[in-house]
Amino acid sequence: MEIHVPEDHPRYQSISVREHLVEAVAQNVVAPAGLIAHGRGEAFDYLCGEDTPPPALDAIAAAAACLLLARHPVLSINGNFAALCAEDIVKLSGAARAPMEINLFYRSPEREHAIEKTLRDAGAADILGIGDAASETVPEIGSERRRIDPRGIGAADVVFVPLEDGDRTEGLIAMGKTVITVDLNPLSRTARKASITVVDNITRVIPLLIQEIDRLKNLNKDECIAILRDFDNKQNLKAVLDFIADRLRSFSFEGE
Repeated sequence: MEIHVPEDHPRYQSISVREHLVEAVAQNVVAPAGLIAHGRGEAFDYLCGEDTPPPALDAIAAAAACLLLARHPVLSINGNFAALCAEDIVKLSGAARAPMEINLFYRSPEREHAIEKTLRDAGAADILGIGDAASETVPEIGSERRRIDPRGIGAADVVFVPLEDGDRTEGLIAMGKTVITVDLNPLSRTARKASITVVDNITRVIPLLIQEIDRLKNLNKDECIAILRDFDNKQNLKAVLDFIADRLRSFSFEGE
């Protein structure tokens, strides 16, 4: 059933994204459980005012510096990420010199190829982690997410792991890798265990991250190192929680 969402609807963007993900489920790009994950994230987006929290800008700067300083950064792609950001993923891959690797909890050849097609339609050339190419494993993980490509995540020093994925985050950290994540839930295990957490909607983060990478490319290496050194993920998460709490407190006085 096709749903028309008027552009002047106050929930236009959110509903449009939701409907796009429903279509992506039908195309086998997004697993049905991915809709639940989106709804959970959407709830936190309401708390943030559906806008980028100020602390997220500092995290984006740290993420950009980390990607530029990395020896072999890799973008880990799941269904929701591909469905929401395919064109921007391709742009980010080019800007950060970071190959793309498909990594799925609900893994099947059909989903792998559906996501591969989505990325190729957006301009991607080389995509890792498909089929037998995912021949290594993350020791700490029991699910299908343990399967990684030795040319990609297996060899990476920095892995960009968007959206909630606590097991994989912990497993990659245990392997000595730096993990950058994007998660609207600042209380999730992913957010708390990652090296750098951007608390914001993925559709807003990727364009901002590309812009920040382009800006930092004009700095010298020492300046990027300083940005990364001055970033504290725990303090940044605390700042996000303070931002949300202050925002909620401001509502409690409305109408008094």
